[in-house]
Amino acid sequence: MKSSKGVKPRIVVRIIREEDSQPSGVWKIAYADFVTAMMAFFLLMWLISSTSQKDLQQIAEYFSTPLSVALFGGKSQEMTTSPLTLKGAGTDLTKKHGQTAKTPMNLESAEMLIKKQEMKKLEQLKQNLEKVIDSNPDMNKFKQQLLIDITAQGLRIQIVDQQNRPMFDLGSTVLQPYALAILKEIGNTLNEVPYKISLSGHTDARPYQGSERNYNNWDLSLDRANAARRALVSGGMDPDKVLRVIGLASAVPLDKEDPLDPINRRISIIVMNSQAAERAALESK
Repeated sequence: MKSSKGVKPRIVVRIIREEDSQPSGVWKIAYADFVTAMMAFFLLMWLISSTSQKDLQQIAEYFSTPLSVALFGGKSQEMTTSPLTLKGAGTDLTKKHGQTAKTPMNLESAEMLIKKQEMKKLEQLKQNLEKVIDSNPDMNKFKQQLLIDITAQGLRIQIVDQQNRPMFDLGSTVLQPYALAILKEIGNTLNEVPYKISLSGHTDARPYQGSERNYNNWDLSLDRANAARRALVSGGMDPDKVLRVIGLASAVPLDKEDPLDPINRRISIIVMNSQAAERAALESK
């Protein structure tokens, strides 16, 4: 029997790395991100499927022309949009049977469509005003003093003086009864369109001869425009439609060859299109 005194003990060295000593939790973070993304995706799909076609159209219109909506309220009609279609998301909820795919509308085409829609509405308003004037005996007899036309800014309605029939007495800011009745009738009609209104007062070139000191034709024309605004509102026009009221004295005569012509004394009402309203809003800042 051999002696065990000469046998050396065997030593086993095992190196335990720190990262192996505890289980890793990185996969849990990745899994949580995945679950969150899937939940958001299915929530989005549920919202799309539960939203009506009308609501989808309104949302698309708002993000297409936000400034127009903010200024005029409501929504523009007949606006064509191309909603995003997700592959594998099922049937396109906005697509009708027989409808062909359309390319997204570019900005220039959208602006042209808005201009056409506005022009159509302003032309219709012009026709309606002309019908009111023709059908109303009290307005028809003053037809020669009502000038209605379409300009680059929108629909312009001008009430002008005649030699023996002024809207205001000399140097006064109080409307004559016939002018007050005309403005009230116009005010009720202006609510047919959602556009903003600009009011301006004009005088002829005669200097102001009233008793008030430091008061001139600029002040007089502004006060007369404001009197016209009050008459429009009393006739039923929404007061929030008014974007600005200005007095121009004799700076913009209607008859440039005769600055003393009574026709230069007038009240001008402009139903502004969206571009004119945006410019006016920026100028007032």
